[in-house]
Amino acid sequence: MKQWFEIGQTDRLLTPALLFYPERIARNIEKMIHIAGSATRLRPHVKTYKCAEVVSMQMDKGIQKFKCATLAEAEMLAKAGAQDILVAYPLVGPAQLKFLELGSNYSKAQFSVLIDHPDQISLWEKTNKKVQVFIDIDVGMHRTGIPMRKAQNLFDQIGASTQISFKGWHIYDGHIHDKNTKDRKISVTEAYSSGLEELLTKTNTKGAEIICGGSITFPIHADFPERTLSPGTTLLWDQGYTASFPDLPFDIAATVATRIISKPGDDKLCLDLGHKAVASEMKTAPVFFPQLPDANIEVHSEEHLVIKTNKAESWNIGDILYGFPWHICPTVALHNQAAIIENKEITDFWSIEARNRMYAL
Repeated sequence: MKQWFEIGQTDRLLTPALLFYPERIARNIEKMIHIAGSATRLRPHVKTYKCAEVVSMQMDKGIQKFKCATLAEAEMLAKAGAQDILVAYPLVGPAQLKFLELGSNYSKAQFSVLIDHPDQISLWEKTNKKVQVFIDIDVGMHRTGIPMRKAQNLFDQIGASTQISFKGWHIYDGHIHDKNTKDRKISVTEAYSSGLEELLTKTNTKGAEIICGGSITFPIHADFPERTLSPGTTLLWDQGYTASFPDLPFDIAATVATRIISKPGDDKLCLDLGHKAVASEMKTAPVFFPQLPDANIEVHSEEHLVIKTNKAESWNIGDILYGFPWHICPTVALHNQAAIIENKEITDFWSIEARNRMYAL
């Protein structure tokens, strides 16, 4: 009997290939909403899947607010009909002009952007356009965001601007990776207890939107009804999160398919799954093969992946293996489309539209 990820007819499938399983994606959406308590509390990040059809699946369930990291993702969201789009990234230079251009071209959508430094206020004011912003607060990741103790001053500067409107607070805790659920909750509590309530009181913004957390921590933030929740990887999930966070209920909903192209040894298989088809930036193995759980990575280059397995003799050149990527987000970005698998058959191909970069105004 075939496993859930296997497909019947493979003659239409060129490899390496990215596969999406909509039934499992739909279940993940339902789980997100169940944890949040309401679709209106969610502002999912689209960076993982970059695909309009997955956005539409969420909108059909009542999710209308979204978050993205790139302008290509923002345009994809606008085309899909999203009503409220936050570009959760500091924009500078021509990116500001492109952001304003998107707002003009897609007037039915409400666009906003992150700010975490006074210089950004000056840069936005030079555009002579109205802009809605979320103040990005750093609670420990030290990537972007202003320290909590300095946030009120930035808020006051925005209040003095005639062009920039404050929309809310954005707080991402991507540095929190505690595998133990109790430890994770403690880490979240410590990160957010460093002045958030005091800041909201002093700025009189308890009624503003407060976007908190990511895929790992949003179930903890769900206990605070005033917070908007922002998971992203939850839609597709991956082997890395499956291994690290077994307490979270999400299902792997995307795989990579690869064919055996050579057998360089009695216990080795060479696959057409190189760096250009599955993300390989992690220190761990880039992919797990459920059909060959004993497989170890021997060589990984641009177009080849050599694995060592005691079951190599049972497999033939041309056979298909299915892999669970360790990190699904950059893996999706390597493919321009995903084969859609329903009832173990290919029913469609969805464009990974927002993987593309924008180069011109």
